[in-house]
Amino acid sequence: MVKYLNNSGCEMAKEKTFATYTFGCKVNQEETAGISGLFVAHGWQELKFGEASTLYIINTCTVTQLAERKARSLIRRIIREHPQTKVVVCGCYAQTAAEEIRNIPGVAIIAGVEERSRLPQIVDEYMSRQRDVPYVDVADLSNPRPFTTINDQSNQRRARAYLKIEDGCNCFCHYCIVPYARGRVRSLPWQQALEQGKKLIAQGHKEIVLTGIHIGAYGSDLDDGSSIPRITKAFTAENGLVRIRFGSIEPQQVDDQILQLLQEEKKLCPHLHIPLQSGCDKTLAAMGRRYDSRFYADLLRRLRKIIPDIAITTDMIVGFPGESDEDFNQSLDFAAQMGFAKIHVFPYSRRKGTVAAALPEQLLRKTKEERAAQLAAVGEKSARQYAELFIGCRLQMLVEQPVEYEGKNCYNGTSENYLSLILPEIAQKGEIISVFGKKYSAGSLIVAGID
Repeated sequence: MVKYLNNSGCEMAKEKTFATYTFGCKVNQEETAGISGLFVAHGWQELKFGEASTLYIINTCTVTQLAERKARSLIRRIIREHPQTKVVVCGCYAQTAAEEIRNIPGVAIIAGVEERSRLPQIVDEYMSRQRDVPYVDVADLSNPRPFTTINDQSNQRRARAYLKIEDGCNCFCHYCIVPYARGRVRSLPWQQALEQGKKLIAQGHKEIVLTGIHIGAYGSDLDDGSSIPRITKAFTAENGLVRIRFGSIEPQQVDDQILQLLQEEKKLCPHLHIPLQSGCDKTLAAMGRRYDSRFYADLLRRLRKIIPDIAITTDMIVGFPGESDEDFNQSLDFAAQMGFAKIHVFPYSRRKGTVAAALPEQLLRKTKEERAAQLAAVGEKSARQYAELFIGCRLQMLVEQPVEYEGKNCYNGTSENYLSLILPEIAQKGEIISVFGKKYSAGSLIVAGID
Protein backbone atom coordinates (compact mmCIF):
# COMPACT_ATOMS: atom_id res chain seq x y z
CA MET A 1 0.00 0.00 0.00
CA VAL A 2 1.42 3.38 -1.04
CA LYS A 3 0.27 6.76 0.30
CA TYR A 4 1.51 10.25 -0.66
CA LEU A 5 0.46 12.82 1.93
CA ASN A 6 0.82 16.57 2.25
CA ASN A 7 -0.74 18.86 4.86
CA SER A 8 -1.04 22.01 2.76
CA GLY A 9 -3.74 23.06 0.40
CA CYS A 10 -7.41 22.62 -0.25
CA GLU A 11 -10.42 24.11 1.54
CA MET A 12 -13.04 21.97 3.24
CA ALA A 13 -15.97 21.16 0.96
CA LYS A 14 -19.09 23.10 1.89
CA GLU A 15 -21.48 20.83 0.01
CA LYS A 16 -21.42 17.06 -0.06
CA THR A 17 -22.29 16.42 -3.70
CA PHE A 18 -20.75 14.00 -6.17
CA ALA A 19 -21.05 12.76 -9.73
CA THR A 20 -19.67 9.59 -11.33
CA TYR A 21 -18.44 8.37 -14.71
CA THR A 22 -17.70 4.78 -15.67
CA PHE A 23 -15.36 3.37 -18.29
CA GLY A 24 -15.37 -0.28 -19.28
CA CYS A 25 -17.35 -3.41 -18.63
CA LYS A 26 -20.54 -4.40 -16.82
CA VAL A 27 -18.46 -5.21 -13.73
CA ASN A 28 -17.24 -1.62 -13.60
CA GLN A 29 -20.80 -0.37 -14.04
CA GLU A 30 -21.97 -2.51 -11.13
CA GLU A 31 -19.08 -1.29 -9.01
CA THR A 32 -19.84 2.36 -9.76
CA ALA A 33 -23.41 1.74 -8.61
CA GLY A 34 -21.97 0.34 -5.37
CA ILE A 35 -19.74 3.39 -4.93
CA SER A 36 -22.73 5.67 -5.51
CA GLY A 37 -24.71 3.80 -2.86
CA LEU A 38 -21.84 4.15 -0.39
CA PHE A 39 -21.67 7.93 -0.77
CA VAL A 40 -25.44 8.33 -0.54
CA ALA A 41 -25.40 6.27 2.67
CA HIS A 42 -22.72 8.63 4.03
CA GLY A 43 -24.93 11.69 3.47
CA TRP A 44 -23.77 12.75 0.01
CA GLN A 45 -26.09 13.85 -2.79
CA GLU A 46 -25.52 12.47 -6.28
CA LEU A 47 -25.74 14.92 -9.19
CA LYS A 48 -25.83 14.29 -12.92
CA PHE A 49 -22.53 14.11 -14.76
CA GLY A 50 -21.62 17.59 -15.99
CA GLU A 51 -23.05 19.45 -13.00
CA ALA A 52 -20.72 21.27 -10.62
CA SER A 53 -20.20 19.07 -7.58
CA THR A 54 -17.80 18.63 -4.68
CA LEU A 55 -16.46 15.36 -6.10
CA TYR A 56 -16.12 13.71 -9.47
CA ILE A 57 -15.48 9.98 -9.21
CA ILE A 58 -14.01 8.40 -12.37
CA ASN A 59 -14.08 4.58 -12.38
CA THR A 60 -11.50 3.56 -14.99
CA CYS A 61 -10.66 0.68 -17.33
CA THR A 62 -7.24 -0.53 -18.46
CA VAL A 63 -8.11 -3.21 -21.03
CA THR A 64 -6.88 -1.09 -23.94
CA GLN A 65 -4.68 1.94 -24.50
CA LEU A 66 -7.75 3.69 -25.90
CA ALA A 67 -9.64 3.20 -22.61
CA GLU A 68 -6.75 4.73 -20.69
CA ARG A 69 -6.43 7.61 -23.15
CA LYS A 70 -10.15 8.38 -22.87
CA ALA A 71 -9.88 8.35 -19.08
CA ARG A 72 -6.95 10.80 -19.09
CA SER A 73 -8.82 13.08 -21.49
CA LEU A 74 -11.94 13.11 -19.32
CA ILE A 75 -9.96 13.70 -16.13
CA ARG A 76 -8.24 16.72 -17.67
CA ARG A 77 -11.55 18.08 -19.00
CA ILE A 78 -13.23 17.85 -15.60
CA ILE A 79 -10.28 19.58 -13.92
CA ARG A 80 -10.36 22.30 -16.57
CA GLU A 81 -14.14 22.86 -16.51
CA HIS A 82 -14.64 22.39 -12.74
CA PRO A 83 -11.46 23.64 -11.05
CA GLN A 84 -13.05 23.60 -7.57
CA THR A 85 -14.12 19.95 -7.88
CA LYS A 86 -12.00 17.24 -6.25
CA VAL A 87 -11.35 14.50 -8.81
CA VAL A 88 -11.19 10.91 -7.58
CA VAL A 89 -9.74 8.34 -10.00
CA CYS A 90 -10.31 4.69 -9.12
CA GLY A 91 -10.53 1.25 -10.69
CA CYS A 92 -8.34 -0.82 -13.00
CA TYR A 93 -6.29 1.95 -14.63
CA ALA A 94 -5.65 3.46 -11.21
CA GLN A 95 -4.58 0.01 -9.98
CA THR A 96 -1.99 -0.53 -12.72
CA ALA A 97 -0.77 3.04 -13.37
CA ALA A 98 -1.19 5.10 -10.20
CA GLU A 99 2.05 7.02 -10.78
CA GLU A 100 0.99 7.93 -14.32
CA ILE A 101 -2.32 9.34 -13.07
CA ARG A 102 -0.54 11.09 -10.21
CA ASN A 103 1.29 13.19 -12.81
CA ILE A 104 -1.98 14.71 -14.04
CA PRO A 105 -2.20 18.10 -12.26
CA GLY A 106 -5.36 18.50 -10.24
CA VAL A 107 -6.15 14.87 -9.39
CA ALA A 108 -7.03 14.64 -5.69
CA ILE A 109 -7.34 10.94 -4.90
CA ILE A 110 -6.18 7.76 -6.65
CA ALA A 111 -7.64 4.48 -5.40
CA GLY A 112 -7.13 0.96 -6.71
CA VAL A 113 -9.56 -1.89 -7.18
CA GLU A 114 -9.77 -3.00 -3.56
CA GLU A 115 -9.91 0.50 -2.07
CA ARG A 116 -13.21 1.57 -3.64
CA SER A 117 -15.21 0.21 -0.68
CA ARG A 118 -13.35 2.75 1.50
CA LEU A 119 -13.76 5.79 -0.74
CA PRO A 120 -16.03 7.84 1.57
CA GLN A 121 -13.53 7.40 4.41
CA ILE A 122 -10.60 8.18 2.11
CA VAL A 123 -12.36 11.35 0.93
CA ASP A 124 -13.10 12.42 4.51
CA GLU A 125 -9.48 11.92 5.48
CA TYR A 126 -8.26 13.83 2.45
CA MET A 127 -10.58 16.75 3.15
CA SER A 128 -9.91 16.92 6.89
CA ARG A 129 -6.16 17.06 6.41
CA GLN A 130 -6.47 19.62 3.60
CA ARG A 131 -4.12 17.93 1.16
CA ASP A 132 -3.37 19.46 -2.21
CA VAL A 133 -1.43 16.54 -3.74
CA PRO A 134 -2.89 13.15 -4.69
CA TYR A 135 -3.74 10.68 -1.98
CA VAL A 136 -2.71 7.33 -3.50
CA ASP A 137 -4.07 4.11 -2.04
CA VAL A 138 -3.43 0.99 -4.13
CA ALA A 139 -3.20 -2.51 -2.65
CA ASP A 140 -0.92 -5.30 -3.86
CA LEU A 141 -3.17 -7.89 -5.52
CA SER A 142 -0.52 -10.53 -6.18
CA ASN A 143 -1.48 -12.56 -3.10
CA PRO A 144 -4.78 -14.46 -2.64
CA ARG A 145 -7.52 -12.47 -0.92
CA PRO A 146 -11.25 -12.85 -0.24
CA PHE A 147 -13.97 -11.29 -2.36
CA THR A 148 -14.56 -7.63 -1.53
CA THR A 149 -18.06 -6.20 -1.77
CA ILE A 150 -18.05 -2.46 -2.42
CA ASN A 151 -21.58 -2.10 -1.11
CA ASP A 152 -24.35 -4.63 -0.51
CA GLN A 153 -26.93 -1.90 -1.23
CA SER A 154 -26.22 -1.01 -4.86
CA ASN A 155 -27.56 2.31 -6.17
CA GLN A 156 -28.54 1.09 -9.65
CA ARG A 157 -30.74 3.10 -11.99
CA ARG A 158 -30.71 0.74 -14.95
CA ALA A 159 -33.72 -1.46 -15.60
CA ARG A 160 -31.38 -4.45 -15.75
CA ALA A 161 -29.50 -4.86 -12.49
CA TYR A 162 -25.90 -6.08 -12.45
CA LEU A 163 -24.76 -8.31 -9.61
CA LYS A 164 -21.04 -9.00 -9.33
CA ILE A 165 -20.51 -12.51 -7.96
CA GLU A 166 -16.85 -13.00 -8.91
CA ASP A 167 -13.69 -10.98 -9.37
CA GLY A 168 -10.23 -11.68 -10.76
CA CYS A 169 -8.82 -14.16 -13.27
CA ASN A 170 -6.21 -16.93 -13.16
CA CYS A 171 -5.90 -17.47 -16.93
CA PHE A 172 -3.24 -14.87 -17.88
CA CYS A 173 -4.02 -14.86 -21.60
CA HIS A 174 -0.98 -13.41 -23.33
CA TYR A 175 -2.63 -10.14 -24.39
CA CYS A 176 -4.60 -9.44 -21.21
CA ILE A 177 -3.72 -7.05 -18.38
CA VAL A 178 -6.85 -7.88 -16.36
CA PRO A 179 -5.27 -10.48 -13.99
CA TYR A 180 -2.70 -7.85 -13.03
CA ALA A 181 -5.40 -5.21 -12.52
CA ARG A 182 -7.88 -7.46 -10.71
CA GLY A 183 -5.85 -10.18 -9.03
CA ARG A 184 -6.74 -13.86 -8.70
CA VAL A 185 -10.21 -15.44 -8.80
CA ARG A 186 -12.34 -14.76 -5.73
CA SER A 187 -16.06 -15.41 -5.33
CA LEU A 188 -18.95 -13.97 -3.35
CA PRO A 189 -20.47 -16.87 -1.34
CA TRP A 190 -23.75 -17.89 -2.90
CA GLN A 191 -25.90 -17.06 0.13
CA GLN A 192 -24.49 -13.52 0.27
CA ALA A 193 -25.01 -13.18 -3.48
CA LEU A 194 -28.62 -14.27 -3.08
CA GLU A 195 -29.22 -11.73 -0.31
CA GLN A 196 -27.84 -8.94 -2.47
CA GLY A 197 -29.99 -10.15 -5.34
CA LYS A 198 -33.11 -10.08 -3.16
CA LYS A 199 -32.45 -6.41 -2.43
CA LEU A 200 -32.26 -5.68 -6.16
CA ILE A 201 -35.53 -7.56 -6.73
CA ALA A 202 -37.14 -5.59 -3.89
CA GLN A 203 -36.06 -2.39 -5.65
CA GLY A 204 -38.14 -3.46 -8.64
CA HIS A 205 -35.52 -4.97 -10.95
CA LYS A 206 -37.05 -7.76 -13.02
CA GLU A 207 -33.80 -8.88 -14.65
CA ILE A 208 -30.49 -9.56 -12.93
CA VAL A 209 -27.25 -10.04 -14.83
CA LEU A 210 -24.66 -12.12 -12.99
CA THR A 211 -21.33 -10.46 -13.73
CA GLY A 212 -17.69 -11.06 -12.98
CA ILE A 213 -14.30 -11.01 -14.59
CA HIS A 214 -14.38 -14.80 -15.07
CA ILE A 215 -17.77 -16.01 -13.87
CA GLY A 216 -17.19 -19.52 -15.17
CA ALA A 217 -14.69 -19.87 -12.31
CA TYR A 218 -17.29 -18.77 -9.75
CA GLY A 219 -17.02 -20.81 -6.54
CA SER A 220 -13.73 -22.51 -7.46
CA ASP A 221 -11.98 -20.71 -4.58
CA LEU A 222 -14.66 -21.59 -2.00
CA ASP A 223 -15.64 -24.80 -0.21
CA ASP A 224 -19.25 -23.85 0.64
CA GLY A 225 -20.87 -25.33 -2.47
CA SER A 226 -20.99 -22.02 -4.35
CA SER A 227 -21.34 -22.63 -8.08
CA ILE A 228 -23.05 -21.17 -11.13
CA PRO A 229 -25.80 -23.85 -11.09
CA ARG A 230 -26.49 -23.34 -7.39
CA ILE A 231 -26.76 -19.56 -7.50
CA THR A 232 -28.79 -19.67 -10.73
CA LYS A 233 -31.34 -22.10 -9.27
CA ALA A 234 -31.56 -20.01 -6.10
CA PHE A 235 -32.44 -16.93 -8.13
CA THR A 236 -34.94 -18.64 -10.41
CA ALA A 237 -36.86 -19.69 -7.29
CA GLU A 238 -37.33 -16.06 -6.25
CA ASN A 239 -40.73 -14.47 -6.82
CA GLY A 240 -40.55 -11.10 -8.51
CA LEU A 241 -37.56 -11.96 -10.67
CA VAL A 242 -38.68 -12.54 -14.25
CA ARG A 243 -35.34 -13.39 -15.81
CA ILE A 244 -31.67 -13.89 -15.08
CA ARG A 245 -28.75 -13.56 -17.48
CA PHE A 246 -25.09 -14.54 -17.41
CA GLY A 247 -22.32 -12.10 -18.16
CA SER A 248 -19.34 -13.16 -20.26
CA ILE A 249 -18.35 -16.82 -19.86
CA GLU A 250 -15.29 -18.54 -21.33
CA PRO A 251 -15.85 -21.34 -23.91
CA GLN A 252 -14.22 -24.04 -21.79
CA GLN A 253 -16.49 -23.09 -18.86
CA VAL A 254 -19.73 -23.80 -20.75
CA ASP A 255 -20.05 -27.36 -19.46
CA ASP A 256 -22.87 -29.90 -19.27
CA GLN A 257 -24.24 -28.21 -16.14
CA ILE A 258 -24.60 -24.90 -17.97
CA LEU A 259 -26.29 -26.69 -20.87
CA GLN A 260 -28.69 -28.35 -18.44
CA LEU A 261 -29.49 -24.99 -16.83
CA LEU A 262 -30.35 -23.53 -20.23
CA GLN A 263 -32.67 -26.43 -20.88
CA GLU A 264 -34.42 -26.50 -17.51
CA GLU A 265 -34.48 -22.98 -16.07
CA LYS A 266 -37.10 -20.97 -17.93
CA LYS A 267 -36.05 -17.70 -16.27
CA LEU A 268 -32.50 -18.08 -17.61
CA CYS A 269 -32.17 -15.97 -20.74
CA PRO A 270 -31.36 -17.79 -24.01
CA HIS A 271 -28.21 -15.75 -24.50
CA LEU A 272 -24.54 -16.37 -23.79
CA HIS A 273 -21.61 -14.03 -24.36
CA ILE A 274 -18.74 -16.39 -25.20
CA PRO A 275 -15.44 -14.67 -26.13
CA LEU A 276 -13.81 -16.14 -29.24
CA GLN A 277 -10.92 -13.66 -29.72
CA SER A 278 -9.80 -15.32 -32.97
CA GLY A 279 -11.05 -17.90 -35.45
CA CYS A 280 -7.48 -18.88 -36.37
CA ASP A 281 -5.92 -21.71 -34.37
CA LYS A 282 -2.39 -20.36 -34.81
CA THR A 283 -3.46 -17.02 -33.33
CA LEU A 284 -5.44 -18.65 -30.52
CA ALA A 285 -2.35 -20.61 -29.48
CA ALA A 286 -0.19 -17.46 -29.60
CA MET A 287 -2.79 -15.69 -27.45
CA GLY A 288 -2.57 -18.39 -24.79
CA ARG A 289 -6.23 -19.33 -25.23
CA ARG A 290 -7.19 -22.81 -24.03
CA TYR A 291 -9.29 -24.07 -26.95
CA ASP A 292 -9.23 -24.14 -30.73
CA SER A 293 -11.73 -23.15 -33.40
CA ARG A 294 -13.10 -26.69 -33.70
CA PHE A 295 -13.88 -26.80 -29.96
CA TYR A 296 -15.64 -23.43 -30.21
CA ALA A 297 -17.70 -24.42 -33.28
CA ASP A 298 -18.71 -27.72 -31.64
CA LEU A 299 -19.82 -25.81 -28.52
CA LEU A 300 -22.08 -23.55 -30.57
CA ARG A 301 -23.56 -26.57 -32.36
CA ARG A 302 -24.35 -28.19 -29.00
CA LEU A 303 -25.96 -24.99 -27.71
CA ARG A 304 -28.11 -24.58 -30.82
CA LYS A 305 -29.20 -28.19 -30.67
CA ILE A 306 -30.68 -27.43 -27.25
CA ILE A 307 -31.95 -23.89 -28.03
CA PRO A 308 -32.04 -23.34 -31.82
CA ASP A 309 -32.52 -19.55 -31.60
CA ILE A 310 -30.07 -18.88 -28.75
CA ALA A 311 -28.17 -15.60 -29.08
CA ILE A 312 -24.39 -16.00 -29.05
CA THR A 313 -22.46 -12.75 -28.72
CA THR A 314 -18.69 -12.59 -28.65
CA ASP A 315 -15.44 -10.60 -28.44
CA MET A 316 -12.78 -10.77 -31.14
CA ILE A 317 -9.31 -9.24 -31.39
CA VAL A 318 -7.66 -8.29 -34.67
CA GLY A 319 -4.03 -7.45 -35.31
CA PHE A 320 -2.44 -9.69 -32.68
CA PRO A 321 1.37 -9.76 -33.06
CA GLY A 322 2.34 -12.06 -35.93
CA GLU A 323 -1.19 -12.29 -37.36
CA SER A 324 -0.68 -12.64 -41.12
CA ASP A 325 -3.19 -11.77 -43.83
CA GLU A 326 -3.95 -15.49 -44.12
CA ASP A 327 -4.48 -15.79 -40.35
CA PHE A 328 -6.83 -12.82 -40.34
CA ASN A 329 -8.84 -14.07 -43.31
CA GLN A 330 -9.22 -17.44 -41.61
CA SER A 331 -10.53 -15.70 -38.50
CA LEU A 332 -12.83 -13.51 -40.59
CA ASP A 333 -14.31 -16.52 -42.42
CA PHE A 334 -14.83 -18.39 -39.16
CA ALA A 335 -16.68 -15.43 -37.64
CA ALA A 336 -18.95 -15.22 -40.69
CA GLN A 337 -19.86 -18.91 -40.32
CA MET A 338 -20.74 -18.79 -36.61
CA GLY A 339 -23.96 -16.77 -36.88
CA PHE A 340 -23.17 -14.42 -34.03
CA ALA A 341 -25.90 -12.12 -32.75
CA LYS A 342 -23.21 -9.50 -32.08
CA ILE A 343 -19.43 -9.19 -32.36
CA HIS A 344 -17.47 -6.75 -30.21
CA VAL A 345 -14.34 -5.98 -32.22
CA PHE A 346 -11.09 -4.91 -30.55
CA PRO A 347 -7.88 -3.95 -32.35
CA TYR A 348 -5.02 -5.54 -30.39
CA SER A 349 -3.74 -3.16 -27.71
CA ARG A 350 -0.19 -3.62 -26.43
CA ARG A 351 -0.28 -3.94 -22.63
CA LYS A 352 3.00 -3.50 -20.77
CA GLY A 353 3.81 -6.53 -18.61
CA THR A 354 1.91 -9.07 -20.73
CA VAL A 355 3.54 -11.83 -22.80
CA ALA A 356 2.24 -10.38 -26.07
CA ALA A 357 3.80 -6.97 -25.42
CA ALA A 358 7.27 -8.51 -25.87
CA LEU A 359 6.43 -10.49 -29.01
CA PRO A 360 8.02 -9.57 -32.35
CA GLU A 361 5.98 -8.68 -35.43
CA GLN A 362 3.84 -6.01 -33.76
CA LEU A 363 1.42 -4.82 -36.44
CA LEU A 364 0.95 -1.26 -37.63
CA ARG A 365 -2.00 0.71 -36.28
CA LYS A 366 -3.31 1.20 -39.82
CA THR A 367 -3.35 -2.56 -40.41
CA LYS A 368 -5.24 -3.17 -37.19
CA GLU A 369 -7.80 -0.48 -38.00
CA GLU A 370 -8.39 -1.88 -41.49
CA ARG A 371 -8.91 -5.38 -40.13
CA ALA A 372 -11.20 -4.10 -37.38
CA ALA A 373 -13.38 -2.41 -40.02
CA GLN A 374 -13.60 -5.61 -42.07
CA LEU A 375 -14.57 -7.71 -39.07
CA ALA A 376 -17.07 -5.07 -37.91
CA ALA A 377 -18.78 -5.30 -41.31
CA VAL A 378 -19.08 -9.07 -40.90
CA GLY A 379 -20.46 -8.51 -37.41
CA GLU A 380 -23.06 -6.00 -38.63
CA LYS A 381 -24.27 -8.41 -41.31
CA SER A 382 -24.43 -11.27 -38.84
CA ALA A 383 -26.34 -9.15 -36.29
CA ARG A 384 -28.88 -8.11 -38.92
CA GLN A 385 -29.42 -11.69 -40.07
CA TYR A 386 -29.97 -12.86 -36.50
CA ALA A 387 -32.35 -10.03 -35.61
CA GLU A 388 -34.42 -10.51 -38.78
CA LEU A 389 -35.18 -14.07 -37.70
CA PHE A 390 -37.53 -12.52 -35.14
CA ILE A 391 -39.59 -10.31 -37.42
CA GLY A 392 -43.18 -11.34 -36.78
CA CYS A 393 -42.21 -13.23 -33.63
CA ARG A 394 -43.25 -12.64 -30.02
CA LEU A 395 -40.53 -11.31 -27.73
CA GLN A 396 -40.38 -10.20 -24.11
CA MET A 397 -39.06 -6.63 -23.89
CA LEU A 398 -37.54 -5.15 -20.77
CA VAL A 399 -38.36 -1.43 -21.14
CA GLU A 400 -35.23 0.63 -20.40
CA GLN A 401 -35.01 4.24 -21.58
CA PRO A 402 -36.96 6.83 -23.60
CA VAL A 403 -35.33 7.46 -26.99
CA GLU A 404 -36.15 9.27 -30.20
CA TYR A 405 -36.66 7.28 -33.40
CA GLU A 406 -37.64 8.87 -36.72
CA GLY A 407 -38.64 12.03 -34.87
CA LYS A 408 -40.95 10.22 -32.45
CA ASN A 409 -40.71 9.61 -28.72
CA CYS A 410 -40.11 5.90 -28.21
CA TYR A 411 -38.62 3.48 -25.70
CA ASN A 412 -35.71 1.15 -26.14
CA GLY A 413 -35.16 -2.12 -24.35
CA THR A 414 -33.75 -5.60 -24.49
CA SER A 415 -35.32 -8.93 -25.37
CA GLU A 416 -34.65 -12.18 -23.53
CA ASN A 417 -32.20 -13.09 -26.31
CA TYR A 418 -30.39 -9.76 -26.04
CA LEU A 419 -31.82 -8.03 -29.09
CA SER A 420 -31.88 -4.25 -28.96
CA LEU A 421 -35.56 -3.25 -29.33
CA ILE A 422 -37.31 0.04 -30.07
CA LEU A 423 -40.98 0.45 -29.18
CA PRO A 424 -42.76 3.48 -30.73
CA GLU A 425 -45.35 3.49 -27.93
CA ILE A 426 -45.75 4.70 -24.36
CA ALA A 427 -44.28 2.22 -21.88
CA GLN A 428 -43.23 1.95 -18.25
CA LYS A 429 -39.50 1.77 -17.54
CA GLY A 430 -38.50 -1.46 -15.82
CA GLU A 431 -41.53 -3.45 -16.95
CA ILE A 432 -41.32 -6.56 -19.13
CA ILE A 433 -43.94 -6.52 -21.88
CA SER A 434 -44.87 -8.74 -24.83
CA VAL A 435 -44.01 -7.32 -28.26
CA PHE A 436 -43.56 -8.60 -31.79
CA GLY A 437 -40.83 -7.75 -34.27
CA LYS A 438 -41.75 -5.53 -37.25
CA LYS A 439 -38.53 -4.50 -38.99
CA TYR A 440 -34.79 -4.12 -38.49
CA SER A 441 -33.34 -0.63 -38.53
CA ALA A 442 -29.99 0.88 -37.51
CA GLY A 443 -28.94 -1.95 -35.23
CA SER A 444 -32.30 -2.45 -33.50
CA LEU A 445 -35.47 -4.41 -34.07
CA ILE A 446 -38.49 -2.12 -34.25
CA VAL A 447 -41.36 -3.74 -32.37
CA ALA A 448 -45.03 -3.22 -31.53
CA GLY A 449 -46.82 -4.02 -28.33
CA ILE A 450 -49.15 -6.99 -27.94
CA ASP A 451 -52.36 -6.36 -26.02
